[in-house]
Amino acid sequence: MDSTSSILSVQTGRAFDADWAGRLKRTAIDKTPVEGGAHVGPNGLEGDQQADLEHHGGRDKAVYAYAREDLDLWEARIGRTLANGSFGENLTTTGLDLLDTVVGERWRAGGALLEVTLPRTPCGVFQAWLAERQWVRRFTEEGRTGVYLRVLEPGHVAPGDPVTVEHRPEHGLTVLSGFRASRAGDADTLRRLAGLPDAAPVWSDQAERALARS
Repeated sequence: MDSTSSILSVQTGRAFDADWAGRLKRTAIDKTPVEGGAHVGPNGLEGDQQADLEHHGGRDKAVYAYAREDLDLWEARIGRTLANGSFGENLTTTGLDLLDTVVGERWRAGGALLEVTLPRTPCGVFQAWLAERQWVRRFTEEGRTGVYLRVLEPGHVAPGDPVTVEHRPEHGLTVLSGFRASRAGDADTLRRLAGLPDAAPVWSDQAERALARS
């Protein structure tokens, strides 16, 4: 993270019906910029919705952030423009290396204090939304997942707000390493993640599944 790390854009979206949106036929992946930003509470941004509450939203996935630099990389890879919010992210960041983000890292973004919890796991709805063949596989192999955040202190976030790291745990377990471990069934890494203070229950669930397969 450098001295110019900031929120580039803030997005929210409402749930809508779509035949391509998995078994629910409903999604809120279409996030559009909110001029002036939005208030962030424990369950996410004011005015934002999630359709699939089993896999999205809640305390540990209240806010989703994706780096503009990673969107730019994908633009070059797939040969099309990707506007801020194209991946369904609430916060489009700049100046942040999300590949190096540590689980439990705390960001001061505008008036809110946010804590990094989990990577994004790509799904069929994400692939259908982008209409890119084999998107789930490509996104998984690249590992530029973005990060989910829980809200420790509510507040207003807006484009241009600086992002500063107020706490970075010393364990060194990045979101990327956790994502790779979940894909590879690396039970040791997943158990370490599950044992972190206030770890998202997903890590424990993934560790148990990995152990059951070993």
